[in-house]
Amino acid sequence: MINNLNILLPEIFLTLSIFSILMIGVFIRKSFNLVFNLSSVIIVITLVMILNLPTQPEKIFLDSFVRDNFSNFFKILILASSLFVLNSSKTFITENKIDKFEYPIIILIAILGMFFMVSSNDLILFYLGLELQSLALYILASIDRDNLRSSESGIKYFVLSALSSGLLLYGCSLLYGFTGSTNFDFIANELDKQNTGAIFAMVFILVGLAFKISAVPFHMWTPDVYEGAPTSITSFFAVVPKVAGLALLIKFMHIPFANILLEWQTIIIFISISSMILGAVAAIIQKNLKRLLAYSSIGHIGYALAGVATGAKSGYESAIVYISIYVVMNIGAFSCLYLMKKDGKYKENISDLSGISKKHPLLAISFLIILFSLAGIPPLGGFFAKFYVFTSVIEHKMYALAIVGLLTTVISAFYYLRIIKTIYFDDSSISFDVAKNKVAQITILISCSFLITFFLYPSLLNNVVNTLLIN
Repeated sequence: MINNLNILLPEIFLTLSIFSILMIGVFIRKSFNLVFNLSSVIIVITLVMILNLPTQPEKIFLDSFVRDNFSNFFKILILASSLFVLNSSKTFITENKIDKFEYPIIILIAILGMFFMVSSNDLILFYLGLELQSLALYILASIDRDNLRSSESGIKYFVLSALSSGLLLYGCSLLYGFTGSTNFDFIANELDKQNTGAIFAMVFILVGLAFKISAVPFHMWTPDVYEGAPTSITSFFAVVPKVAGLALLIKFMHIPFANILLEWQTIIIFISISSMILGAVAAIIQKNLKRLLAYSSIGHIGYALAGVATGAKSGYESAIVYISIYVVMNIGAFSCLYLMKKDGKYKENISDLSGISKKHPLLAISFLIILFSLAGIPPLGGFFAKFYVFTSVIEHKMYALAIVGLLTTVISAFYYLRIIKTIYFDDSSISFDVAKNKVAQITILISCSFLITFFLYPSLLNNVVNTLLIN
C-alpha cells in the first residue's frame, strides 16, 4: 500500500493542492495573485517530485496505472510547458480582466487529467483522464464570458469535442467487447489473433485521438477556437494538450495496437499527409497571427504523425523529439504576441508587425529566430526536429510520405518568410507600448537561446528519448 502511494505521490499531491487552493480562492477575496503564485509553486514541487522518482517501471491497481520513463518524461514536459505558458501570460490575464482565481486552478485540473492519461495502461483510466482534461479545457475556452468570440469558441469546442469523446468511448466499449479486457497488455495479446471487431474499434479510437491533437480531418475546431479564445488560453491549447495527446497516441500504437501495424499504419499516413498539406496551404491566406499559428500547429502535428506512422521505435522517438522542440517554438511564438500591445490593446494581425524591426529590434529578431525554426531552417532546433522525423521515415522506405513532408515544408516556409518580410521590409505602421511583461521577455530569451544552441549538442535530447520506449 505504501509503495502504491509513493508511485502516485505526484498525482496525490496535485489533487490535494487543487482542493486546498480552491478553498483559499473561495474564502479569500481578490485572491487571484495568491492562487496564481501558489499554483506556480505547486507545479514546481510536482516537477521536483517526478524528477526524484525511481527510474524502474512500476504498475499498480491491477496494472491499470504505470509509472515509467515514458510517462515521467511527458509529465515533466507537461509541467514545464504549463509553467512557462501560465507565467508568461499573467500580465495579459490581468490586463484583460480575466484574472479569476479559478483560472490557474482549472489549468491544474487539466494537468491532473493529462497525468492520468499518460500513465494509463487501461481504457477506463485513460478515458477518465481524458474527460477530466477535456472538461477543464471547455471552461478555459470560454472563460472570458464578456467576450462573444470567446463564448462562441467555447461552445464550438465543447460540441465537437463531446462528439469526438462519444466516438472514442464507443471505440473503447467495442474494444472491450471484442477482447474481453480493458487492459492494454491483454488487448495487445488478443489483437495478435486477427480480431476483426477490435480493428473496427481501433478506427473509432483513432478518430477521437486525432481530434484531441487537431489532426486533419478532425481539425475543424482549431482555427476558430485559437482565434476566439484569449491569447493566454490559445497558447495553452497550442502546447500542453498536444503533448498529452501525442503521448497517448504513441502509447496506443506501441502497446495495444502494436500487433495490427498494417491496419492502422495506412490511417496514420493519411492523417499525417492531410495535416501537412492543409497546414501548409490554408495558412497562406491567413491575416490573423493566432489563426495562422492554428494552421501551423495542424501542419506540425502532421510531421510528428509521420514519425508515428513508421510503427517503429525510432519513428516514435523522432515524434517525441519533434513535439518537444515544437513546444519550445510555440511557447516562444505566443510570448511574442504578449508584447504586441498598442494603447493598452493587444494586436493579433500580421499587418501590425509592419516595420517593427526599426522600433523594436529585439522583438523582431525573436520573431525571426522562432519563425525560421518553425519553417525548419538550419541550424535552428526546428530543422533538427524535421530532420529526425524524415530520417526515420526514409529509413523505413516510406518515400511518398517523406516527399510530401519536404514539399509542404517548402510551402509552409512561404508564409513564415512573409511575416519576416513584413517585419523587416514593410513601412512602419505602429509602435508598440513599452513592454512590461518581463516574464514573457525571459521566456522568449530562453526559447530563442534553446533554438539557436540546439545544434551544439542535438544528441542530448535524443539520448533522453532513447530511454523512454521498450522494444
